[in-house]
Amino acid sequence: MFNDLFSSIRGARTTVPNISGEEFHRLMQEHANAVVLDVRTPGEFHAGHIPGAINLDMMDFDFAEKVQSYEKSAPVLLYCRSGNRSYHAGNVMMKLGFAKVYNLASGLFDWQHPLER
Repeated sequence: MFNDLFSSIRGARTTVPNISGEEFHRLMQEHANAVVLDVRTPGEFHAGHIPGAINLDMMDFDFAEKVQSYEKSAPVLLYCRSGNRSYHAGNVMMKLGFAKVYNLASGLFDWQHPLER
């Protein structure tokens, strides 16, 4: 199912908004019901992650099935190492009907070093 969804978004006009580390943090603070998803591998997650994040590896074959257990109207804040995997995961989620999906543009680097930009 995931491969079919991933393939179907390649030509789609679905676009997840890329946001800065400051904006990501602000949305976390403003929306108590926001879901913060780390879409990296479990090993990457255990090496360090944003406090309160849930690990859901976007490369797992059942990612699309697992992600559907979350409330589709709640804000979803996605991140990975560089912002690439989370961007693609966000497009899948939007295709599945999630309404408010945001991607941490430069990944964990932008979260850990927001003032260096």
